[in-house]
Amino acid sequence: MERLPSFSGLTAFYAAARRGTLTAAAAELNVSQPAVSRRIAMLEADLGSPLFDRSHKPVRMTQSGRDLLRALQGGFGQIEAAVAQIRQAAQGKVVTVTAPSGFVAFWLIPQLGELEAAFEDVTIRIISQEYGEATRPGDIAIRFGLPEDGTERRLLGDGVFPAASPLYLDRREMSGSDYDFARMTLLTMESARSQWHDWPSWFRSVGMSMPQKARVLDFSSYAMLVNAALAGQGVCLCWDGVLDRFLEAGALVRLEGPEAVSSRGYFMAAREGLAAAPHVRGILGWILEKSHK
Repeated sequence: MERLPSFSGLTAFYAAARRGTLTAAAAELNVSQPAVSRRIAMLEADLGSPLFDRSHKPVRMTQSGRDLLRALQGGFGQIEAAVAQIRQAAQGKVVTVTAPSGFVAFWLIPQLGELEAAFEDVTIRIISQEYGEATRPGDIAIRFGLPEDGTERRLLGDGVFPAASPLYLDRREMSGSDYDFARMTLLTMESARSQWHDWPSWFRSVGMSMPQKARVLDFSSYAMLVNAALAGQGVCLCWDGVLDRFLEAGALVRLEGPEAVSSRGYFMAAREGLAAAPHVRGILGWILEKSHK
């Protein structure tokens, strides 16, 4: 295991990189400017690489400095979130829910009014987490993927079907019952295809051949993908239960035909290793009940 450098050196560098000057970093850390300079110099000696190019005024970060800053932003970001959560919890009933952006945007946020009314004495904190990001601390964790253990409960259904906006179908002179995938733009999330049900796997699941020259538009999050579908940019895959309000309002039209059944889905559990407090268990039960209506 690689030996980590001193924490004081890392915090000095992180403060200097964020604040832009040693003076501002020293004020943040409540130490002298020479102390910050010494800590950074010792860190650079330990790493064997300069973190700042001091030949310029003001100094600039080197590539090594930029790489280290990206790593520290993730690590310190998680620490800051955990500290904020602990402090808030100590002051009262706070429940933090972490969930994928699509679930937050299209299922959870529309239900927030009812959720807050049901738990008036609880402060609810929501953290949106994209696929592939480091896990953020939370009392209730909702994730998308394959089932992992018996402590998780599945949310929503397991059906996957295509949908598009009426405007898009009209422009293509199609309808929900009369359409041609070969003349459609397929909205997808290729970056998460190992976990998500993408178009090739959906076509295989329903026993159809994917059009060889189908136009594909790629997105990095499901929230972006759905917004593109609502804007009439193509056809998207819907997970049963996630986009019901758009289908019921007519903003999206379900394409008639086969539906794939997937073992992937949204799963929810209390934070691992945490004996859930009564108000946490209450919100867990509320989300589970609402997702199965």
